[in-house]
Formats: sequence, C-alpha cells, structure tokens
Amino acid sequence: MRCTYTYPTGYQIMKVFWTKGPFQRWLGVEPPDLSNDPEYSQRLQYLGDKQQNCNIRLSHVTLKDSHMYYFRFITDKEMKWIGSPGVTLTVTDLQVESPERVTEGDSVNLRCKSSCALTDRATFIWYRNSQPLTERRDRNNELLLQSVRREDSGRYSCAVDGHTHISPAVQLNVM
Repeated sequence: MRCTYTYPTGYQIMKVFWTKGPFQRWLGVEPPDLSNDPEYSQRLQYLGDKQQNCNIRLSHVTLKDSHMYYFRFITDKEMKWIGSPGVTLTVTDLQVESPERVTEGDSVNLRCKSSCALTDRATFIWYRNSQPLTERRDRNNELLLQSVRREDSGRYSCAVDGHTHISPAVQLNVM
C-alpha cells in the first residue's frame, strides 16, 4: 500500500504504524499497530522512511485481509493523527467450478470463476495435480475435456496468466 504524509513543523514523530478499521475513536480505544498483531507481524513489511513515506507491503494475502487500512503517527507532543479516508484493500479469489459426477466418455466443462472483473484479454492457465496443462492456455475461463477417461481424474486448478495466484484445487473423479 502506498502512502505519503506531511506532519506539522515543530513536532517530532515518535511512532508511525498502520492499523485497520473499523474502529471507534469515540470509545477511547486506540487503534492497534498491525506490526504487533500476530496475524500480520510476519506478513507486514514497512517500506517507508518514517519521514514522509509510509508505504507497506503485505504478503501472503487472503480474502480475510480485505479491509480499510489507515496510516497513523504519534508525535512527541502526544498529537495523534490517522489518515482518512484510508486505503481500501479488496482481495479477489479464483475458484474452479466442476460437475459433481463424471462418467467415462462424458464431455466435461470446468470453469475458472473470479470474484473480480477481468478484461476480455485475460488468459487462463489450467493445472492438473499442480502440473500446468501447457496446451491449455485459453482466452476464456473454461477448460473443455472431451470424452474423459479415468486418467483424466485429478485435482484441477486455474490461474490468470501473468499473476502468481493459483485457485484452490478441485478433485475431478471419472467413474
């Protein structure tokens, strides 16, 4: 997340940190420093210079990380400031949709479903048992398996070409 700030002259910055909302300042509860939160401490890296740059990197992001995040600083004169409106992080996900029952000889259509809006140019990569199906780089989000055999059974997943995230695998059993 990218962030810049300017603090008032005559003040010395004592602490800078990121927090997440929602929080109730009017209840007297101080927003927590995410770098002290066990859920974030190993994944959050402060990239800023503690002067004007307050950028951070959050790694191994999951759907649970979708929140509004706020930068906060505290000065030597107990002045407390929180960036508003904050930065919204929306995490999207991929999922493979497949039929529940498949019989040898059937044609099977697997669909890579995304919770975000993708461009028409998005290219999908398909995997079976964590191995890329190199011949399957499709402009649409569907994998068509014609006249399936038992050897086609396995765990199928998908990804959008150019991105590192791979969907959770779905088991396809051919009877």
